[in-house]
Amino acid sequence: MDTRFLETFLTVARRGSLADAAVELDVTATAVAQRIRTLEAELGVKLIVRSGRSVRPTEAGYAILERAATVLRDLRDLGTAARGGDITGKLRVGAISTAQTGLFPRVLGRLAKRHPGLEVGLEPGTSAELYARTVAGELDVSAIVRPGFTLPKTVQFHRWRSEPLILLAPGDEPSRDAVALLTERPFIRYDRRQWGGRLAADYLEGRGIVPAQRFELDALEAIAVMVHNGLGVSIVPEWAGPWPEGLRLLRLPLPPPAPKRELGLVALRSTAEMHLIRKLVEIALESEEAQP
Repeated sequence: MDTRFLETFLTVARRGSLADAAVELDVTATAVAQRIRTLEAELGVKLIVRSGRSVRPTEAGYAILERAATVLRDLRDLGTAARGGDITGKLRVGAISTAQTGLFPRVLGRLAKRHPGLEVGLEPGTSAELYARTVAGELDVSAIVRPGFTLPKTVQFHRWRSEPLILLAPGDEPSRDAVALLTERPFIRYDRRQWGGRLAADYLEGRGIVPAQRFELDALEAIAVMVHNGLGVSIVPEWAGPWPEGLRLLRLPLPPPAPKRELGLVALRSTAEMHLIRKLVEIALESEEAQP
C-alpha cells in the first residue's frame, strides 16, 4: 500500500473537501479522487461519501482514521531512527496566524542556514485546532497560546513569548482612560473562541466591565483596521507584528492586573522527531532573545 493514499485519505477527512485536500497536498483534485478510489479498492470498503457540497468519512472510514494516523506516524519514526539522529528530515509545524507572520520568518531563516537538511511544513490554525492535531500526532510541534487547562504528562510546552493585553483605540481618541473607553465606546471583541480572546473576556468579567459590543472578530489585523477606522476600541495582545501599515492607533496599558497571552511551542514528549523539535525550539527561543 502506498502511504500517500493513507495521507490523502486523512487530509480529505480533515478538510471535508477533495478540492481543499488537493490544494494542501499540491496535487490535482483528480489525483486525490484516484488515490481514494485505489485505497478503497485495496481495503474493499467505501471510505468517503458526499454530504452536500462536502465529503465525510463513512462508518468504515471513521473506523480506520486513528489507525491510519498511527501507521503514518510509526513509518516516519522508523525513517528518523534509521538516520541515526542526524538533523535531517521533515517537521510538520502548526502556527497561529501571528506566529506565522511575526515569529517564524526569522526562525525558519536561521534553521535553513544551520540545518539545510531539515524540511519544515508550516500549517495554519487556531490554538485549539493545532493543539488537538499535535496531540493526535498529525503535527510534530505547534506554536500556540498556552492552554487554560493543565497539560497531560505526555505533552510539553516551551514558553516562547509573553504578550501583555492592551487597549487599542483610534489614533485621534482624546481620552487615555482605558476603563472609560471600554464603557463609553463601541467594543470590537477578540473572538472568545480563541484562547487569547478568552483571556480578554475573563479580564472584562473580572473587573465587572460590560462593553457595548459591536463586532466579534478572530483576526487581530482586522480588529486593528476596524479600530483605526473609528469603529470602536478593543483589547488585544501586543503581538509580534508586522502590524498593518499606515494605521493610527493608540496602544494603552490596561489597569492591573492585566493578563498576558503566552505563546509557546507544544509537542508530544515521546516521538522519534524529538531531536528535530529540540533544534526548532532552540532556534525559536534564541531568535526571540535576540530581539530588541
